[in-house]
Amino acid sequence: MYIYKAAVIGAGTMGAQIAQTISYAGLPVILKDVKPESVERGLATVRKIYQGRVEKGKMTAHEMDQKMALVSGAVDYSGFKDVDLVIEAVFEDAGVKRRVFAELEAACSESAILATNTSSLSISGLASGLKRPEKVVGIHFFNPAHVMKLVEVIPGLATSSETVDDAVAFAESLRKIPVRVQECAGFLVNRLLMPYLNEAAIAIQEVADPERVVDEAKRIDAALVGLGMPMGPFALSDMIGLDVAAKVADILYDSFGPRMSPAVLLNDMVKAGRLGAKSGAGFFTYDDRADNPLPQTVAHIQKRTGIRGTPCVPQRLLMPMVNEAVICFQEGVATAADVDIAMMAGTGFPQDKGGPLHYADQLGLDVVLADLDRLTRELGPRFWPAPMLKRMVAAGFLGVKSGRGFFHY
Repeated sequence: MYIYKAAVIGAGTMGAQIAQTISYAGLPVILKDVKPESVERGLATVRKIYQGRVEKGKMTAHEMDQKMALVSGAVDYSGFKDVDLVIEAVFEDAGVKRRVFAELEAACSESAILATNTSSLSISGLASGLKRPEKVVGIHFFNPAHVMKLVEVIPGLATSSETVDDAVAFAESLRKIPVRVQECAGFLVNRLLMPYLNEAAIAIQEVADPERVVDEAKRIDAALVGLGMPMGPFALSDMIGLDVAAKVADILYDSFGPRMSPAVLLNDMVKAGRLGAKSGAGFFTYDDRADNPLPQTVAHIQKRTGIRGTPCVPQRLLMPMVNEAVICFQEGVATAADVDIAMMAGTGFPQDKGGPLHYADQLGLDVVLADLDRLTRELGPRFWPAPMLKRMVAAGFLGVKSGRGFFHY
């Protein structure tokens, strides 16, 4: 089904960015919210994005006006009968989203695709109770949506293959890189990224000298940037928001159990109001406050856990990501190629390393397995190697050096 007209529910930053992306592709789009002032703020955000392109010489003022003419605001569903696809981008609350979907099912045509931009909630759960669950699909944009190329397309249990194909084609029409992801907690990118960020938090809460915790965080960040990451795990956590990271960590723990146990430090920092850049302080400080309770917080955690002075090296952080990538591949969450594409496009995983599965092939799967076995002995069962990794090593599929691993060489 070709998409001639779209709509976005929720005119916050993300919703407005999605609406701008749709209009930039030449499609008319309705940006709806419950309050007129919210709609106006959303339209202003769309205009600001276009104005930035004008100021950079990437489009003319006339072209901006043409694109803005494609975006209309709404506070009700009166114009939704001819909408082919709707993306809800409201609060990350299952109850709120279900109410929105019930309203959309009544307001839209029977052929309309009802998509959610959720980053963590069950697509199947959101579709339950609807008359047309086969039309519900996850279309997960990454922030900022008008810049990031990756889009995860996630079917629920009842989603039809036609709906998935249409969602993929729609994402491609927006000049995005769609990756099909089988439904699971965290989907693909967050499921792989969170073990990396969480292990960084665990490592720093176990630092040998709590008074040097900030210096250690800077050292680790610099080491990961040196390996090609666009930013280190602590700067990235601060940018995402530690409250968001803690919520994702809890969701993954609820689904996958002990290997995803959240770092104590994450929740302690959220309780202390250190949420990252948006609150002025997280692992690092972004305002002029003089005090930094992080060393004291780490000292208190070490007193409770009795764990201190564990090694903090880049491989300790990267191996959980690689291992989870293998688990996702063996579960059929995504193809090996899509796993790597998603991590490069969604997180900036170094292109010269080709994504976590190509990276494993480059290191040698026997080396990866040995690292995970060693980390399991030293730090615990959260590093337990994926069964597929063991099978591949036993079969001599070692990666580049043997000519075959997750990919052929």
